Amino acid sequence: MSLTSHVMVAGGDDPSADWSRDEGRCELLGPQRTSTEAVRRSARLAKFHVPEVVFGPGSLTELGHCALRLGGRRPFLVTDAGLMEAGWVDEAVGHLRRAGLRPVVWCDVTPNPKDHEVQAGFERYAASGCDVIVGVGGGSVIDAAKGVAILSSNGGHILDYEGVDRVVQPIPPTVMVPSTSGTGADVSQFAVITDTTEHVKITIVSRTLVPEISVIDPRLLTTMPDWLNAATGLDALTHAIEAFVSRAHNPLTDNHALHAVELITANLVRTQVDPRDFGARLAMAQAALEAGMAFTNAILGATHAMSHQVGGLLDAPHGVVNGVLLPHVIRFNAEAWPERFVALGAAAGLPVSGVPAQEVAEQLADLVRALADDVGVPKGLASLGVAERDVPVLARTTLKDACMATNPRDVDVRDVETLFREAL
Repeated sequence: MSLTSHVMVAGGDDPSADWSRDEGRCELLGPQRTSTEAVRRSARLAKFHVPEVVFGPGSLTELGHCALRLGGRRPFLVTDAGLMEAGWVDEAVGHLRRAGLRPVVWCDVTPNPKDHEVQAGFERYAASGCDVIVGVGGGSVIDAAKGVAILSSNGGHILDYEGVDRVVQPIPPTVMVPSTSGTGADVSQFAVITDTTEHVKITIVSRTLVPEISVIDPRLLTTMPDWLNAATGLDALTHAIEAFVSRAHNPLTDNHALHAVELITANLVRTQVDPRDFGARLAMAQAALEAGMAFTNAILGATHAMSHQVGGLLDAPHGVVNGVLLPHVIRFNAEAWPERFVALGAAAGLPVSGVPAQEVAEQLADLVRALADDVGVPKGLASLGVAERDVPVLARTTLKDACMATNPRDVDVRDVETLFREAL
């Protein structure tokens, strides 16, 4: 199954059909346009799959009731040392116990979760007799929790599930509590795991991985270190932009993607300057949610496909790599489809009236780079440890990444090598 069919895009030969090229807007059919041809050209099926969402300050108090409603008796709580130290795990465990549940905590997850960590987590889960799986943390924690869930009902090794729809058996119910404002893992059908033998990241895509419930409490964002706040914010921006220009976008994903861009460009720097600015934190929590809902249904593109390879090679922060790569990919994709970037530019606050689409795309790329500068992201991949000698291997593995299937412009290995070199 192709990735575009996996996200239920149908009704036309080209995933980027005419109805979606009207400067990023969908022209709704009215009574005056009811011909079969008009319908065929202007509408496609779109599946929009998201969890139940509990959103707002203090929503962590609902965690016990959420797990209980899913049949939980002995939840398996996946987290990491940072969340333990910040006190959020103690609070989460308290809410689970007050609901009459007996949680087991597993906290041996590191950034960019590793295949052997997922295996260790599964073995602990299986030995503990747990049921519902709860993830409290950032994208690494949530991806690891999804990996444990996959193995618990499908067996094998986590690397067996790379690609689309390889997870055949239903997984245990999951409740995810994000502690960052960017990964979107708490609402997505993705899990990204590091293959520690090949030093690459694998992407697992399956509708079974969309959590049953996402509990989004912006209070958890206030304890992020600055570098993580910057990285996850840029990750969310990349989700929104890549989802909007994806071959598999649709009107449902478009609205969320554009609003996420608006919220992030207006609030990310505010959270960096004043971490206790709760209005900005609330906005970033919503932006991360909306960007996540957009990309899990529209999928992503070349930025993420490339970023996964750098992260697998160097264990580098995913959002930081995205922040370096995104301006280059915007310029590359805009050469083929500049009109689609006009609505994105407007959402980011750029003047677009009367401005050529190609120029808007260039200004958007500049804006993204300026935002990355403002939050302290390096200008090039070389400062993260990528060398010229790494480029050929990174380019070859990039083309195998599932995210590349929905990039709006066709890409070959030479294109990817050029993008990597430009980003060095």
